Amino acid sequence: MKQKLLLVVAIFASAISFAQKDELKAAKKALKANDAQGVLDALKPVEGTIDSADEKSKVAYYEFLGDAYTILAKAGDDSQFENAIKAYQQVESNEVADKLKGISNDLVNSAVADNQNSNFVDAATKLHMSYSISPRDTIYLYYAASSAVSGKDYPLALQYYNELKDLNYDGSEVKFTAVDVATGERVAMDKAQRDIMVKAGTHKDPKDEKTESKRSEIIKNIALIYTQEGDDEKAMEAYVDARKVNPNDVSLILNQANLYFKQGDKDKFKSLMNEAIEVDPQNPDLHYNIGVISMEQNDYEAARAAYSKCIEIDPSYINAHLNLSTSYINEGNLLVEQMNAIRGNSAKDIAKYDSLKAQKEALFKKGADALEAAYKTNPENKELLEQLKNIYGALSDFVNYKRVQDLIDQ
Repeated sequence: MKQKLLLVVAIFASAISFAQKDELKAAKKALKANDAQGVLDALKPVEGTIDSADEKSKVAYYEFLGDAYTILAKAGDDSQFENAIKAYQQVESNEVADKLKGISNDLVNSAVADNQNSNFVDAATKLHMSYSISPRDTIYLYYAASSAVSGKDYPLALQYYNELKDLNYDGSEVKFTAVDVATGERVAMDKAQRDIMVKAGTHKDPKDEKTESKRSEIIKNIALIYTQEGDDEKAMEAYVDARKVNPNDVSLILNQANLYFKQGDKDKFKSLMNEAIEVDPQNPDLHYNIGVISMEQNDYEAARAAYSKCIEIDPSYINAHLNLSTSYINEGNLLVEQMNAIRGNSAKDIAKYDSLKAQKEALFKKGADALEAAYKTNPENKELLEQLKNIYGALSDFVNYKRVQDLIDQ
């Protein structure tokens, strides 16, 4: 009885094998006719049993399947590239490896065209598929993330950037350059060609130059996307990681500072801005931002010092001039509030009122002086004159008020 059962099983397996061979022959015939759908229809009946087939049949099945999907993809259905890749990756052979390489090249070329036509998300998907074919080509994963950002598909970009982060992708490379003797220009080429050119005397001064690592940029972009998506906690974690890699990257410091500002922690914002200034002391924007925060905190001396430094670096920085003046006006307005709070008519009250008024007018005058100085270096700016006119009006200095109005009317 047992022998009969074994015989039945053997006959059944043999029948399956013959059926598979028949289907594979039909698929091969359809493939010769470039009939992709015919290939898929021929292979469909053996889909559930092919993994138990002999190795030769299995290789043929997946290769035919990949070929069919490739035909469909090249006919315009880009989504079929992924099916082709999955099919080819089920087997190993030199022929299949060459076909995968061909798909990778097609995907990259198509992605380049998509980027040129602003189809950024399609480009990102294709570049990621190309990376999946050859994970050693991590540059395609990097470009995929960049294209996803350009297409504003931030979740997709975040997925790709996190893949790069987990891979510890660096992205730096060595560029081989030499100076063209005829033109005097430094040109890049592969090392072998460069060395030949230098030896031949057509080029000189060879250099091996390592490009900057992209790791800091990747982590920074992860943080920016988390911020964009409203996940401030993960964004802050990303900034901390990024600054461990590159603590002196001013843009990282500023982005982290802005996140603290968004969260309402202005002291931390100010502290990080000062860190940025230590790295880049001649950046007027940094000093200006310190001035803004200091003024919000009613620290007028610190604000004026920051605005003055900003103006020293860039005399045309109009907002710094305006805010420097405003710092005096705001401080003077605080004294106006104290003046208005005096209700009595005693000699002491009157003396206190007069003292506050004199201090207020002195501050307003300093605000006017700041704008007068600004106007000398920025004579075309009417905004300065409008604010200056308002200050002279508040001081009841009608002579200067009319002078400034005339300048505005010119």
